[in-house]
Amino acid sequence: MASQVPGLSALTKPGLIPGFKVTKDQLTTIVPVAVAAALSTYLLTRYFSSQSSPKSKVNMSINKDSPKVVHSFDMEDIGNKAVYCRCWRSKKFPYCDGAHTKHNEETGDNVGPLIIKKKNP
Repeated sequence: MASQVPGLSALTKPGLIPGFKVTKDQLTTIVPVAVAAALSTYLLTRYFSSQSSPKSKVNMSINKDSPKVVHSFDMEDIGNKAVYCRCWRSKKFPYCDGAHTKHNEETGDNVGPLIIKKKNP
């Protein structure tokens, strides 16, 4: 019967590993337990890492008491050019101060500022 399952006959051959022999009955117990242990470890790791990871939030400190952070600007007040932060790390938020450079290095992200310019007539 063991010769019908590829690789199983090699496990039961004496002399493969001296003093080590796995029977089919032992294998039917070991495999499900190992799979359950691996799956449990994976799921627990995912659960606990998502619970304690503050890096999953985008806004770490700006107007945290507000349910939604919104800024509005009139086009007439912008002047010729305005540079706005999109990484939420700027000390001058909502304006960009270049903090995205450090954020990109730390996280591997590629975020940059929003630049609005008036067209030349």
